[in-house]
Amino acid sequence: MALTIQQKKTLRGLAHHLNPVIQIGAKGVTNALMDELNSTLDHHELIKIKINEGDRETRKAIIEAVVETTGAELVQSIGKVFVLYRSNPLKKKSERLIP
Repeated sequence: MALTIQQKKTLRGLAHHLNPVIQIGAKGVTNALMDELNSTLDHHELIKIKINEGDRETRKAIIEAVVETTGAELVQSIGKVFVLYRSNPLKKKSERLIP
């Protein structure tokens, strides 16, 4: 499901006050990290992630790998922080951030 521009604007506004809940360090994207990330996305739907290592190209590659693996939508990427959204189909429509 591709997000519309308006949906991304709404999600960016919701994510503004969030703190990064996952940090990607020197070990990069590991299986344990992906398990935790998937679990967190299922619970919160909208999360902020910080990448502590690497240059711009490395961070871009990490973001692409995370988005592809999780099936989430990239909402925003600024510097070392990026925001992901993935709707949880198990939640009621009224509980979802974007129905």
